[in-house]
Amino acid sequence: MQDIVIIGAGPVGLACGIQAAKHGLNAVIIEKGTIVNSLVGYPTHMEFFSTAELLEIGGHPFPTLHTKPTRPEALQYYRRVADREALNLQLYERVQRVDGTDNDFKVITDKGTHPCRKIIAATGFFDIPNALGVPGENLPNVTHYYREPYAYTGQRVAVIGAKNSAAKAALECHHFGAKVTLIHRGKALSNKIKYWIKPDIENRIKEGSIATRFNTRVTAIEPDHILLEGPEGHSTLKNDFVIAMTGYRPDFAFLEVLGIAIKDDAFRTPVHHTETFETNRKGLYIAGTVCGGLHTSRWFIENGRFHAAQIIRHIKTGTVEPLQLHKRYWKTAE
Repeated sequence: MQDIVIIGAGPVGLACGIQAAKHGLNAVIIEKGTIVNSLVGYPTHMEFFSTAELLEIGGHPFPTLHTKPTRPEALQYYRRVADREALNLQLYERVQRVDGTDNDFKVITDKGTHPCRKIIAATGFFDIPNALGVPGENLPNVTHYYREPYAYTGQRVAVIGAKNSAAKAALECHHFGAKVTLIHRGKALSNKIKYWIKPDIENRIKEGSIATRFNTRVTAIEPDHILLEGPEGHSTLKNDFVIAMTGYRPDFAFLEVLGIAIKDDAFRTPVHHTETFETNRKGLYIAGTVCGGLHTSRWFIENGRFHAAQIIRHIKTGTVEPLQLHKRYWKTAE
C-alpha cells in the first residue's frame, strides 16, 4: 500500500514526489513514457522562456551556461534531480483506471495494480494536439510536433499558427533553406510572441522571405498542396509539408476515466479545489497545467511546481492554506 500514486513524471509530478518524501510519505510515480516525457517531444534546440531559477524543483539548483536554459539542459537537470531524490519511478507503464475510494484506491495499469491511499494526476497537456478538423490532417507529411528544421531544406513548408511556436518553426525552416508560408486565421501575428523573436519574424515577412496568409484557414490537405479559404475566397497552395502549431489540450477522456468531472465552461476546467487541488473524487488530486483545462497558459512549470506543497500539506495534515505566488509566477505563456 503506497501513501500516494502520482500519475505523470513531468516536472510537477517529480515535485510532488519530492514533497511527499519530505513529509515521510511513500509515493510511486507512474509514467506512460519516459521521465519528463513532454520535454522529450519539444523542439530539439528549444530554449525556455523562463530563467533556470523558475524551473527548479525540490530546492536543487539548475546550472546552465545560457541566459535561458535549453531543452537538453532541462532533460539532464530533471533526470539528475530524480536520481538524487531516489524517486520511485515506474516508466513506460500506462494507467488504465482507478478503482476504490479515498484511502483504499487501486490504480490499475497495463502492468499491474498499485494500491494506495491518495492519487495525484499531473498529466499535463502536451499529448493531444488541437486538431484542424480538415481532410488530410493525418497524412504523413503533416505534424503537430515540430522538432528541427533539417528535413525541410528545399521544401515548401506551410506553418499554421502565429504564436511563439509557429514563429520559431517558420524562422528555423526558413534559415535552413525551406520555402515557408505562414498561415493564420487571425489578421496578424500574435502580440504574445516574445520580444527577441518578433523582430526577426516581422522582418522576414516584410522582406518577403516568409510568405503569409492571414485571415485564412486550411480547408483540406493533399500530398502536394493544401486548400485554403481567405479574403480572396478559395485558393490552392502547392506544398510539401505542413507544420500545424495549433496548440495542445489535456486528455479529457482520461480525466473522466479517473472520475474527474469537467466543468461546462469555456476552458473545460477539471473540477478541483483552488487551494488543495482535490477533485470531486475525494482523495484524488490534480497538479500542474492540467488544472487549467484548455486555459493552458494559466499553469506551467514555473507556478505549477508550487501545487506539490499545497497538495502534500493537505494530504498530510488536512489543512488548507491560500496558494501564495509572487506576481512573476503569473506571467502569460503560450
